[in-house]
Amino acid sequence: MQLSPLVHFYNGHSAPQLGFGVWQIPNEQTADAVQAALETGYRLIDTAAIYENEQGVGAGLATSGLTRQDYFVTTKVWNDSHGSEATRVAFFNSLERLNLDYVDMYLIHWPVPKNNLFVETWETLRQLRDEGLIKHIGVCNFNANHLDTLIQETGEKPVVNQIELHPGFQQHAMREYNASHQIQTQAWSPMGLGTLWDNPTLTEIAQKHQRNVGQIMLRWQLELGNMVISKSVSPERIRSNFDVLNFRLDAHDMAAIAALDQEQGRLGPDPELFRLPKAL
Repeated sequence: MQLSPLVHFYNGHSAPQLGFGVWQIPNEQTADAVQAALETGYRLIDTAAIYENEQGVGAGLATSGLTRQDYFVTTKVWNDSHGSEATRVAFFNSLERLNLDYVDMYLIHWPVPKNNLFVETWETLRQLRDEGLIKHIGVCNFNANHLDTLIQETGEKPVVNQIELHPGFQQHAMREYNASHQIQTQAWSPMGLGTLWDNPTLTEIAQKHQRNVGQIMLRWQLELGNMVISKSVSPERIRSNFDVLNFRLDAHDMAAIAALDQEQGRLGPDPELFRLPKAL
């Protein structure tokens, strides 16, 4: 079975580059989806407290037949659980739902700068990591100013910054910031929330490589060196999304996709403003 290539963090450890996410998958369907993903070759599973399906993830992992060292589990602390005590409670609740002794990566889901608690939350993640309950700590949806504050006040940078990133919103400045600080960029919504399936440029590239548009968008992420999270409940689509390891995009393809970037291409919330809605 072919597995995902690895990316290497600044701390010397590594993680699968291509991961399987479970956002918007109902808890009762999650175990089957996770099993299908693991059978396909995925080894990184990405969930979050707000997805309300950590229990399903844990069930899928438990029946996979894999050893704990064979898979990498990410979950996230939600916006209403920032702060030292609230973060600890949220973490242990996630750990219990996942039925795990530790998680491989724990992320702050959004900075929620108006609450001004993300530094305190980060310090709590560091403590949980030092207690052996988390292997790696990171963030999602942090802008450069949020990361500057985090690093200046704590002296430790995240291993990962998971951000919205797709051909319609390529986040050049944020990717450059991450790279300059040895922070691994990880993409969520790599297919642009379904808005890019009919794009003529992507369709042409897909026809050229005898692939589908989704595979082109995922391969583009891998070519950039990003970690990337794909999702589906369909076993066929799960397999299709993983079948991106044995072809390459050429310079012409990459230039054509680069031209699709839009300054106002963000489809999800603005990290500077997003606070408590139960979405994303």
